[in-house]
Amino acid sequence: MKQNPSSVQILQIGKKTGRKSPLFYMLRSWQLYVLLAPTILYLFIFNYVPMYGIQIAFRDFVANKGITGSPWVGMKHFQYFFSSPQFSSLLVNTVKLSLFSLLWNFPFPILLALMLNEVSHIGYKKFVQNVTYMPYFISTVVLVSMLNLFLAQQDGMINQVIGALGGTKIDFLGKAAYFRTVYIASGIWQGTGWSSIIYLAALSGVDTQLHEAAQIDGASRIQRVWHINVPCILPTATILFIMSCGQIMNVGYEKVYLMQNSLNMEVSEVISTYVYKTGLLNVKYSYTTAIGLFNNVINVVVLLLVNGISQKLSETSLF
Repeated sequence: MKQNPSSVQILQIGKKTGRKSPLFYMLRSWQLYVLLAPTILYLFIFNYVPMYGIQIAFRDFVANKGITGSPWVGMKHFQYFFSSPQFSSLLVNTVKLSLFSLLWNFPFPILLALMLNEVSHIGYKKFVQNVTYMPYFISTVVLVSMLNLFLAQQDGMINQVIGALGGTKIDFLGKAAYFRTVYIASGIWQGTGWSSIIYLAALSGVDTQLHEAAQIDGASRIQRVWHINVPCILPTATILFIMSCGQIMNVGYEKVYLMQNSLNMEVSEVISTYVYKTGLLNVKYSYTTAIGLFNNVINVVVLLLVNGISQKLSETSLF
């Protein structure tokens, strides 16, 4: 009876024959795979096992019947969403808010990292880093409360400054025209410092000999930043941009929901807040699961498209 070779035998065979299979490399570095196992298990339990419930998007889910016992209705919920009067406004609001956030939020961490990298005074550099990192750890509820205090029309700090300068006080939170500006600006303030960490790490790997050679050739500091630092962090920026594009339809509902009111609803109602209100508050689980599945399909398509374009233009891609 033929027996399967043991791990020791596989390693010995690989060393003798010179032909090394993937299993050979896995056994040779088994310690690394043991360290990776908890992460893989976590992703499997919390990211892949719940995908079993996606099928309720194609069913009229009834809790006491369970997922498989609920009647199959096919594309009914998708058709209802696409034909609903809210579909166009929800899609436009979501894409605009997410796209504008991406275009404005993406460059600032890069600029901050490039500037901090040029600071020679260690104490000042650490001070700036700490000041810019701290807003990231403020909870969404506290952040929106701060916005309500600072931007209040009557006694808010911003409007008091405007009034002291002779201007007319503005209702930032009550006018739809200011909603996206306030949302994006607060996001820049909160996330720029934290997002710059990965770019600072990339800049720390830049070879100092490149700067020394450029200095000998008479390059100025700005020229060295543009021709050495920027190209070195460009692959990192490209990967992060591709990953951000893969989340283009995922606007977090917490901040938007807390900033919403009856006066800015026309621009603040996005798909995530609509799903929260319709799915959890109105108990329409199948309908909102269909909307979530539609969201994720769009994200995957955008991710593959941007990844393909990046691979052709810069030869940098996720896969």
